[in-house]
Amino acid sequence: MPKAYVFTRFGGPETEALVDQERPSPGPGELLVAVRAAGVNPVDWKQRSGYARPGQVARELPAVFGNEAAGVVEEVGEGVTGFAVGDEVFGNPVAGGYAAYALLPVAVTAHKPEEISFTDAAALPVAAATAYDGIRQLDLPAGATLLITGVGGGVGVAAAQIARAFGLKVVGTASAGKKDFVESLGAVHVPSGPDFVAGVRAAAPDGVDAVYDLIGGEVLEAAAELLADRTKLITAGGKDIVGRLGGAAVARARTAAILDEVARLVVDGKLNPLVTQTFPLARAAEALRTVEDGHARGKIVIEVVG
Repeated sequence: MPKAYVFTRFGGPETEALVDQERPSPGPGELLVAVRAAGVNPVDWKQRSGYARPGQVARELPAVFGNEAAGVVEEVGEGVTGFAVGDEVFGNPVAGGYAAYALLPVAVTAHKPEEISFTDAAALPVAAATAYDGIRQLDLPAGATLLITGVGGGVGVAAAQIARAFGLKVVGTASAGKKDFVESLGAVHVPSGPDFVAGVRAAAPDGVDAVYDLIGGEVLEAAAELLADRTKLITAGGKDIVGRLGGAAVARARTAAILDEVARLVVDGKLNPLVTQTFPLARAAEALRTVEDGHARGKIVIEVVG
């Protein structure tokens, strides 16, 4: 039977299991996709721990991990237009992508350009699309300086490249060991840690025009002090406190059109998903630990053998 990597209850890694899964059937507006690759993101383990976006329906258990996938259309649901069996696609699964098969709603599914591998495409629907939405939300003029906290992870890597494509100067915080990696993105590296604000001021003596925060907590609060205009403070990591700081959470569009735009940046050579490690589905636990432990560099992807 087809395999899927699931969590059987809310909690820690002890709730995870690789299980047999019945092949699902697509409902109206859905595609059944034979998964070739699935991206791994921090939100995956957070959902296992019980996290849900405001207004989001609680996951039915056991729940399949994963929020981004790429593969080949096997079946199309009622009312679906613009997609056919055999199409190569990528998008946000209805309920999990760490599996041999996944259901993708057409509203957040795009055709995969032939120039992009399944592995790279699977890195786009969450991380790169979140990065894109945030850069668009800030709406900075070319030449402005953007600080990205936590630039070394999946969203940060994409945000730095997209910002550079839009003509922005980028300063990014990350561990000292990621200096060369961050600089390869076209960003100025500032070591993370208690003194990062001083490092940012030294790297950008004329100040920063905006902050894209991916850490939250004390890092977000400290970064806010660097801005004269707090409306240019956005976060994907500290939604609980950003309002009182005068900023806002990243406003996610979650549309197929955004996925098309992100894929075009990849095709045009302006965005490299920078998948730094891949794991087979049988080693999904290792892939998830790499991200959950906070040491991932770039994107981690699970590859499913077709």
